[in-house]
Amino acid sequence: MPENRTATGHLDARSPWVVDTRELGRRAGLSRTLQRQAPFDVSLGVPDVIIVPKGAEIDLDLLLESVVEGVLVTGTAMAPTTGHCSRCLDPIGDEVEVELTELFAYPDSTTEATTDEDEVSRLVDDRIDLEPAVRDALVLALPQVPLCTEDCPGLCAECGVKWADLEPGHGHETIDPRWAALVERLEGTSNGTDDETPASGADDNA
Repeated sequence: MPENRTATGHLDARSPWVVDTRELGRRAGLSRTLQRQAPFDVSLGVPDVIIVPKGAEIDLDLLLESVVEGVLVTGTAMAPTTGHCSRCLDPIGDEVEVELTELFAYPDSTTEATTDEDEVSRLVDDRIDLEPAVRDALVLALPQVPLCTEDCPGLCAECGVKWADLEPGHGHETIDPRWAALVERLEGTSNGTDDETPASGADDNA
């Protein structure tokens, strides 16, 4: 059952996401502004990548307008985000803002009669539930590859240290595995670990 619906299917008027539209009176052209904050009961997004944290207050700045088929809601929603940079893995915090345009159809409207339940939002007892529309818009707006900065160089693939913290010219010598045995042999020779070569002119029969 949706979070803001009661056991009888009515919207919970106590929820900050539920808005009473009766003052619009179903008269096309009437409008009202709505500015409030409302929290989500769960986090949104991908854990350890980017999320809107559970309980974070979402800033709503909306216009509710009565139209022939229902109540049209337009405006913006802004939410704080937390996560990790996809390149250097540093923790990051930011905000995401989305534009909203959502029609809530009257129960006896043509739109309500000709669309499936999941195709358009509905008014219930002259109330609207903003949470599903805001939640869906925010989830779609979250970056799939969050970055601490657009030019973040990431991590060194060899040692895993952030490139931003490394000295200029940092690198790791790599040896073609086909030459590894020869290099090892040469290093052994330079360290005097090879067998000593018999002195020239030595006579084994002396």
